Amino acid sequence: MLELRTGIDILTDVGGIESIGEAWNIFKEKMDPGNLAKLERIKNEEALLKIANAIALCEPDSVFISTGSKADMEKTRQWSLEKCEEAPLAMKDHTIHFDLPEEQGRIVDRTFYIVNDREQTSVLAKKIARDDALAYVKQYMKGIMKGKRMLVGFFSRGPAGAKLAFPALEITSSTYVMHSGDILYRHVYDHFDEQLARSGRFMTNLHAEGPNRPEDLPNARVFMDRSWLTTFSTFCTYAGNTLLLKKGNHRFAVDLATYYGGGEELSEHMFITGMKDDGDLTWFAGAAPSGCGKTTTAMAGTDFVGDDLAQMWIAEDGTLRAINPEQGIFGIVADVNRTGDPHLMKCLREEGTEVIWSNVLIDDRKVPHWTGNEEEHPEEGLNFCGRWHKGKKDAEGKEIPISHPNARCTLRCDAIANYSPALGAAPEGVPIKVITYSGRDADTMPPVWVAKNPDHGVVIGASIVSAATATEVGATGVKRQPWANAPFIPGPLADYMGTQFEFFNSPNFSERGRPILAGLNYFLTHQARGGKGPELLGEKRDVKVWLTWLARRAHGRVDAIETPIGFIPKYEDLRRLFSSIIDKDYPYDLYEKQFAIYADKILERIALQSEAFGKEKDLPEKLFRVFDEWNTGLLKLKESNGPVVTPDQLIAATV
Repeated sequence: MLELRTGIDILTDVGGIESIGEAWNIFKEKMDPGNLAKLERIKNEEALLKIANAIALCEPDSVFISTGSKADMEKTRQWSLEKCEEAPLAMKDHTIHFDLPEEQGRIVDRTFYIVNDREQTSVLAKKIARDDALAYVKQYMKGIMKGKRMLVGFFSRGPAGAKLAFPALEITSSTYVMHSGDILYRHVYDHFDEQLARSGRFMTNLHAEGPNRPEDLPNARVFMDRSWLTTFSTFCTYAGNTLLLKKGNHRFAVDLATYYGGGEELSEHMFITGMKDDGDLTWFAGAAPSGCGKTTTAMAGTDFVGDDLAQMWIAEDGTLRAINPEQGIFGIVADVNRTGDPHLMKCLREEGTEVIWSNVLIDDRKVPHWTGNEEEHPEEGLNFCGRWHKGKKDAEGKEIPISHPNARCTLRCDAIANYSPALGAAPEGVPIKVITYSGRDADTMPPVWVAKNPDHGVVIGASIVSAATATEVGATGVKRQPWANAPFIPGPLADYMGTQFEFFNSPNFSERGRPILAGLNYFLTHQARGGKGPELLGEKRDVKVWLTWLARRAHGRVDAIETPIGFIPKYEDLRRLFSSIIDKDYPYDLYEKQFAIYADKILERIALQSEAFGKEKDLPEKLFRVFDEWNTGLLKLKESNGPVVTPDQLIAATV
């Protein structure tokens, strides 16, 4: 069990501000009358003390309070240009930010949970004792903002008034970080106290980039204090390490759902999107690791709400409700193009959308370029490694790509044509009818299948895999990505998994409100199904067919073929959907390749999962019972039909 407000509050201890009188003294010292007047509207003393202690710790020359007004957000943006954290591009309201070449992603080796004595954490997590974190903060963060301006923003992780929308403070010396927060999150300065009173708790995020030099990166740290819901980030600039309203606070939200949600709340690494079909609007939430089609799937919907995170709960009417904690996307741009992502490409290539680009190539006309955009690329330009030209190699002799694989774009959701602004801002959330789990699986699972029951669905989520090098996983060619959320689960996996089983089996779901759980896999290749080459058997636009079939299955409008691992579509249903939805032929031989059950491959996958999970402590026995059920069914099927079982054979086996 996680105990909140336990152990030394490091921010308060190092800052040393204990009374509201002391807080106002330091506010008056560091703020001009205009910013002081803005802060006077915040009445919650705990929040004020957090801000005061951040000032006392970091010792900035001045403090700017952002209210989220157009004027304040524009001031932040202009400061970012003046400070050269961003630079203007040819397109109006587009800017470019470059992270250090050595910091192009989350610094997982320097990211730690601050823990108390005997406090358990996930085996995948790195942890640091509270006293050691305290010593680091004293050594490296004291006075780190001297000569700089501190910016303070008041945000909400979700629509104001929503059940699981937690207010959060963003405190930073980086104008790029605050500008990103302005786009990605909802300002709630005007009703921060009301939000805090409703939720009962808030999250605090303190970031200082320091001198922003490569030589400082070994000392960079991201700390997450689970007990005090406070993050510390130093000597780094990549948004995944600095804008901790995102994955840092997501970790806290996972903790709160797991230990304080009563089995009726989840915090997930999932998109939220709706699909209109035959007069119904069916809502989906889906998990996938980075680079496995999560944003593409989200934007395939007719009513898009979010591409990355979901706060979910069982509502009083017995439905599963979800909100997006964010109001924008911080999306990977590799392979984003007009063929697969027309709505997003309109925002990126036509005027009218504010966009922060990061780590793409900028040509001499100040136009961004990236890998996989299906456009002609320049021969030279400026990218994440500095001045770039075609064929340039790094220190190890490897050719440097035109843009970094983790290059990003940051923009508001409401700029995207299929975004649903009313539902995206609705505090009651949207009613989720289908949960999907997907990874990058080249050779094992079919494109879509539905769990037989909630327990099987939870295990589908636990069994997500993604492509990896042989060094990472030996001969299997995959790495495990449970729920695509494992890097963000602070506590023991057994606690999180237990909550999943409890949640999806809850008696508080109504008969029509309980969602179906399903697997998705877009990455089957020809060579894995008897052909040649690594090309995919499908393409991006097929996503709409898989989602529509799932929607119809959730509403009981299509039958399915039973297999040991779940239910798969019938050919005629898919053939009609391919024709009517994306005007594409769908020959039977392709269907057979995609939906034949390759028993040996699935049995190998189950063995991989069983062995790995067997090393964890105290996992629910349900997990292994489901694996046993799948094993038994597959072995029986293999005995009767051989290692490759076609859909026709599956139908015959159930007659």
